Amino acid sequence: MKLLMSPGNRMSPYFDSSTPWTELGGGIRRKIVGHTSQLMSVLVQFDQGAIGTPHEHDTHDQIAFVVSGSFEAEVDGIKRVLKAGDAFIAPHLHMHGVKALEAGSMLLDQFSPPREDYL
Repeated sequence: MKLLMSPGNRMSPYFDSSTPWTELGGGIRRKIVGHTSQLMSVLVQFDQGAIGTPHEHDTHDQIAFVVSGSFEAEVDGIKRVLKAGDAFIAPHLHMHGVKALEAGSMLLDQFSPPREDYL
């Protein structure tokens, strides 16, 4: 199995924590941890009060694991407060969003298939 960073280039099988963050605005930043042709992992860091606007994916299933901090999450109209160690699952075509309740709150988002728009 080849790990690809972009077409034709091999990606290291290791994540380097010095990889820079991509600023998304609104107090949110992300960095890609790694990806294959079937799966993508992305760290997403939020300032306190930052909102991941509710949305749904046409083709991507998503699992979001809370690495640190806490979030008010909503999936398919059901709200819950999540803390470090919790997660939510948002299959494609399921509305989901979050609001960070603490500074430095972070999610590890897993997508299948990978988000080509992130590459």
